[in-house]
Amino acid sequence: MKHPLKRQLRRLATERSYQLVAGSAAALVLVSGASTLLADEAPARQQTSAAVAEVAPRLDDVATRGQARIATPSGKPSPSASPSPSASATKAKANPDLTRKAAPKPPSTKVLRYDYQAQTTFYNCGPAAVRNALSASGVERTQDELAGPLGTTEMGTNSALDTTRVLNQMVKGDPYRTRMFQGTPSSAQIDRLQADVVAAITDGRGVVANVAGSATDTDGGWHSFPGGHYIAVVGYKNDGRTVRIADSADPNLPSYWVSTIDLANWIATRGYSA
Repeated sequence: MKHPLKRQLRRLATERSYQLVAGSAAALVLVSGASTLLADEAPARQQTSAAVAEVAPRLDDVATRGQARIATPSGKPSPSASPSPSASATKAKANPDLTRKAAPKPPSTKVLRYDYQAQTTFYNCGPAAVRNALSASGVERTQDELAGPLGTTEMGTNSALDTTRVLNQMVKGDPYRTRMFQGTPSSAQIDRLQADVVAAITDGRGVVANVAGSATDTDGGWHSFPGGHYIAVVGYKNDGRTVRIADSADPNLPSYWVSTIDLANWIATRGYSA
């Protein structure tokens, strides 16, 4: 029994050595395989990291631009969607109409304060009308001081072009413009006269008109100047459909009202400064 026991022990020891060697070999194979897989995977990871690095800035840019459109959980726009004050100011600067206030509506009736003076000679109606209109703007001039610049002679003052030129010499900003009629005024010219009178009177300026022929005032008074005459318009009512005349011809009748239509027909082939 002694020798068989020794052989059995020797066989068991040999089998145990084979198992240890086999186990070590298998472990080595697993480790080698894992290393190979990791080595093969490294380039792919590097490519993926490079792609992410390239796309990330684009995603950040898209996120930044889309941030204004992102809604909060409550469904309301994010505060970042509201334009900044600087953006609003830039928009207002680019479009001045956004900040410009509407001009106030002219009053329905307005009569200027002016210093009336009758003409000093039979031909001085031009200087007298200009002088009366200027007094409403706070400009004091005598008829003699105005006669020279107007080119007034015993034949009178030539045209509304002269009264416009001298009025602009006396009033800052050259606000006066000349309107000439070539015949019976059209409805458009009458509307323009009404608008010009309202604008000038609202601005504190008298209007000077060169008239010829006859006209009847609102009280039935008759005013006739066949050879021509200059008058000052110093007020209006009914939104400009009726105008106040300062007439230097007769100190006993220094002012009266006429309809704007009658004034336009009285001007007829002449003109006015407004």
